[in-house]
Amino acid sequence: MIDPADINVLIGCETSGTMREAFLARGFNAFSCDILPPDRPSNRHIRDDIRHLMQDPFWDLLCVMHPPCTRLCNSGVRWLHVPPRGRSLDHMWAELDEGAALFSACWNAPIPLRAVENPVMHKHAKARIENYCPPAQTVQPWWFGDRAFKATSFYLHGLPPLTATNRLTPPKSGTEDHKRWSAIHRASPGPDRWKIRSATFPGIAAAAAEQWGRTAIQRNAAGRSLDGQHWNEVPRGPLEGDAPCQP
Repeated sequence: MIDPADINVLIGCETSGTMREAFLARGFNAFSCDILPPDRPSNRHIRDDIRHLMQDPFWDLLCVMHPPCTRLCNSGVRWLHVPPRGRSLDHMWAELDEGAALFSACWNAPIPLRAVENPVMHKHAKARIENYCPPAQTVQPWWFGDRAFKATSFYLHGLPPLTATNRLTPPKSGTEDHKRWSAIHRASPGPDRWKIRSATFPGIAAAAAEQWGRTAIQRNAAGRSLDGQHWNEVPRGPLEGDAPCQP
């Protein structure tokens, strides 16, 4: 039987610790990583570029929660043609290249199970990402018991789409409840707006830890059954039944 503590989980681009703590609560050996310090002190947060850590064969599961997406998403494509005041087109396209390079590195990381959160991308971003595949699913916090609207897309490799755990009934448009559920989209401009808009909701984190953690345990057990070794000691190629992503 596989102990969750034997499953090494890397949570990338996270400072809140929400996803990390969800995995830790279920016994997994989880660490978060970001170039920024954690919102709350933790010896489970590594301050570094995620690309440095993901090359280590130590990891079984990678969840990249908030990679910079401003220049990748459909809603921001207009700035590639008419830049905002004080910025140039060269700056906009350079930021697109940087964002696409980070996403591509995460998507193609040498870790067997991978989930990368990002909005639906425009054509210029897709063209810059190696082995691009469309998102496997787009979920809402209210599918998992959180009273909020925030479409969250997951690009998945080796992991199943999340199954709703506590689907609520969203309020009608124009009501006060609807306004409260829309708090993320109504956030005022300011230095912390990006952090508010990139928040991971507890219900999604709990579902990911439970469902993707179960997949990691099953895969690790299958790896051991091959020759009695830990999965990290077994070649990282696909197991029978793994479905390749089809663009």
